[in-house]
Amino acid sequence: MSSSKVPQSSSDTVLTDPVRYPVSASHPVRKKRAFLLILLTLLVPGSAQLVAGNRRLGRAALRVTLSAWTVLLVAILLLVINRTLLLGIVTNPFASLAIVVVLVALAAGWAILFINTLRLIRPVLLTPPTRPAVVVTLVLALVLGSGSLGYAAYLLNVSRNAIGSIFSSGPAIDPVDGRYNFLMMGGDAGEDRTGRRPDSLSVLSVDAETGQTAIISVPRNLQNAQFSEDSPMRSIYPDGYNCGDECLINAINTEVTNEYADLYPGVADPGAQATMEAVSGTLGLDIQAYVLVDMQGFASLIDAMGGIRIKAGGWVPMSGYFDDFSQTHGMPLGWIPAGEQTLDGNQALWYGRSREYVDDYSRIQRQQCVQQAMLKQLDPATLLARFEDIANAGTKVVESNISSTQLGSFVDLAIKAKGTEAKRLTIGPPDFDAAFSTTPDFDQIHERVDELIASASGGGESAGFPDDVLAAPDAGTGHLRAAAVSPAVLPAGGSTIRQTTPPDFTPVTTTPDGEPITAELLTQLKLEGNEEAIRQLVATNGQCAAL
Repeated sequence: MSSSKVPQSSSDTVLTDPVRYPVSASHPVRKKRAFLLILLTLLVPGSAQLVAGNRRLGRAALRVTLSAWTVLLVAILLLVINRTLLLGIVTNPFASLAIVVVLVALAAGWAILFINTLRLIRPVLLTPPTRPAVVVTLVLALVLGSGSLGYAAYLLNVSRNAIGSIFSSGPAIDPVDGRYNFLMMGGDAGEDRTGRRPDSLSVLSVDAETGQTAIISVPRNLQNAQFSEDSPMRSIYPDGYNCGDECLINAINTEVTNEYADLYPGVADPGAQATMEAVSGTLGLDIQAYVLVDMQGFASLIDAMGGIRIKAGGWVPMSGYFDDFSQTHGMPLGWIPAGEQTLDGNQALWYGRSREYVDDYSRIQRQQCVQQAMLKQLDPATLLARFEDIANAGTKVVESNISSTQLGSFVDLAIKAKGTEAKRLTIGPPDFDAAFSTTPDFDQIHERVDELIASASGGGESAGFPDDVLAAPDAGTGHLRAAAVSPAVLPAGGSTIRQTTPPDFTPVTTTPDGEPITAELLTQLKLEGNEEAIRQLVATNGQCAAL
C-alpha cells in the first residue's frame, strides 16, 4: 500500500511564519526577529504591527507616518524655495502651538508603538542573555525616536514663550523706501539710576530684500535732539530737546516715563517710544520699531551663549565706585586685557559700558564689537546646544515692540545679512567732531545718513566706516598709537583727529619702554594717583574685532 504525502494547508503555512508566529522558530531566528521589529518601529513606525501584530493598528500608524514624512518634505522644500514663509509659520504663536500639539501627539503615539512592539517580541521566548540586550535596544530606539519628537516640542514651546514675552502682538510693519529701520537701545536700570536710561543707541537699517545693513550709532550725550513730526513730545519741545546739560538724548526715556506717559495711551513703554521718535527726528529717518536690551540682564545672555570671543585693542577697566569729591573712579574691580579674549557675561557687560580714561566714542566702538561678536557666534550649533538657556535669558534681557507675527521674515533677513558687510556711521568721532554732540548740525546729519543709506543700498560710497574698520585715538593728543595704524586724517569742519585701523590691528600690550602692561602695573599706577599714565596706556581700548 503506497503512502501519499498530505499537502499543507495555507493556514499551516501561516502558523509557521516566524515573524508573526515565533513560537515555532529557533532561538537565533527569534533574536533576529526581535531586533528587526525594533528597527522597523524606529524607521517606519507602524510597519512592525503590520507584519507581526494588529494590521489595523499598523495601517493607521503607517498613514500617520506617511503624512508626517510628507509634511517634513514640504518643510524642506519651503526651506529651499521660501524660507521666509517657513520661519513665519514656526514663529507664529498659533501655528507654533499647533505644531507643539502635533509633535506631542506623534511622540506619544510613537511611544505606544514601541511598547506594542515589545509585546510582539514576547521577551519570554528569548534566551535569558538576549532579553536585556533587546530591552535596552528598544529603550534607546524609543528615546531616539519618540524622545526626539518630545524634546523638539519642548524646545518649540520654550521658543513660543520667549517670543510671547519679548515681542508684541501688534500689527506688522511695512518697509520704508525698501528698508526696515530698528532702534537698538542698551538700557541700564542700576541702583544708582532713576528709571531705565539707554546708554547706547544704534539704528539698524536693513534692506528688505537683501538684508544689507547700515548701523548708525548715536551718542548718549547728544543734545537738542529733534522729535519726529508725529511725536506727541514735539508739542512739549518744538525746538528740540533743549533744557541745558540735563537734556541729553538718553534722559528722554526717564522723563517721558515719569512725566509724560499720558501722552502715549495704550503704549507699553512710552519712554522707549519717545526715545525712538527722538532718534528718528534727529537722523531724519523713519524708524519703525525698537529693541531694548537691559544691560543688567545682559550678562546672563552672554553666559548662556558660552561667552563671546574678541580681539581687544587695549586694556579696559572694570570700573569701581565713583568718588564725587575727586570726580574719579575708585580702584577698578578688575581689568580686561588687550589681545584675544573670551569674555564671560560680567566681563562683556563691563567691556561694553566702561568709559573711564577714554571718551564715549571708544565705548560705542566696543559696544558695536560686542554686538558683532554675539551675532557672529550665535551660530546654529551654539543655538541648538544652548537653546533653552539663551531663550530664558532673552526673556529677561530683551523687550521690543516688533510684532511676533513678523519675526520669521526678520529672522530670514538676519540670516541674509550675516554674510554681508555692514556700513557704519557714528554721530561723533570718528565721523564728526567731538563737540558735535553738544551743538549738532541736523542738516549735516541728515545728509550723512542719506549717503550711508544709499551706500548700503548699492547706490554709492559709504558715509561711514565698513564693518571691520574701527577708529583709533591719535598719538598727537597724548594717546598711544597702535602698530600698523594709518596716518591721521582731519575731518572737514572739525578738529578731532580721525584715523582708521585695519582689521589686523595690533593690540597695545606694552608700555613705550617695552615693559608688558599688566593688571599689577595698572593697579600700581592707580594707587600712585597717576591717572594720566593709565590714560596713555589704555587709550586704544576702543579698537576691537569680533573673532
